[in-house]
Amino acid sequence: MTKLYRLIPLALSVAFATNAHAACLTDAQTADLVASYLARIPAANPENLSDADGACTRAKVNALLAPRLGKVVGYKAGLTNPAVQKRFNTDKPVWGRLYDGMVLESGATVEAAFGARPVYEADMLVRVKSVAINQARTPMDVLEAIDQVTPFIELPDMLVQAPPKLNGAGVSAINVGARLGVAGTPLPVPVLRAERYAMLDALRDMRVALQDASGASLGGGKGSDILEHPLNAVLWLAGALAQEGLALQPGDLISLGAFSPPLPPKAGLAVTATYSGLPGAAPVRVTFK
Repeated sequence: MTKLYRLIPLALSVAFATNAHAACLTDAQTADLVASYLARIPAANPENLSDADGACTRAKVNALLAPRLGKVVGYKAGLTNPAVQKRFNTDKPVWGRLYDGMVLESGATVEAAFGARPVYEADMLVRVKSVAINQARTPMDVLEAIDQVTPFIELPDMLVQAPPKLNGAGVSAINVGARLGVAGTPLPVPVLRAERYAMLDALRDMRVALQDASGASLGGGKGSDILEHPLNAVLWLAGALAQEGLALQPGDLISLGAFSPPLPPKAGLAVTATYSGLPGAAPVRVTFK
């Protein structure tokens, strides 16, 4: 796995080398996409995008979102679960930006129609402590450069008229559907190295479950469903950002991706995510109205 992630920057450099020649959505198409996002109405599907097309469209989308959504508070790694990748006909992750106000507290009540194509999924956040994270090569390197691990129910918006027709580049183009999420109680990263190894193992082996108010299962997965270890999502993200001249900064939040398949919310549904096998992890909850 370590060798795989050392190769990621090279693969990304090839992907982004064509960025200047990418057939981005036009400025008018991008403006329409962002207008649909802001109005929470389905947008036209971006068609037949290459990875470079998706990346330059994402940049255009974020240039229009930033004046309206404000400060960037972090990033989300998407399509980090191979099962989810298959849904979008891709074999690689993508990334988007998180903005101020997107992360709500556990117990929040959110409109079921919080987006044009709203879904919910079990996820996790980490918070960057040190710029050393940009040189991380292993999950332990990542753990030593973060200070919090937080249970998280992400509330993405797949935005377009036909989400199943999106490819990975199309998901990138819509800023990976970043809209909202509900964060639980942060777990501090242990100081002692032995305890850090225990947390690393727990993150890999934990069972993540979504349940409704009656306790019925809504889906779930395990820690290793995300790139064999959830902190590998951070390794991938740091490499991807570096290829665009960007770097993670202290205080940045990172959404690691989905442990469970995306599901549509319904008014009256209360969802709880639990992280069995991760000591100290409290459940995180959201209710849809």
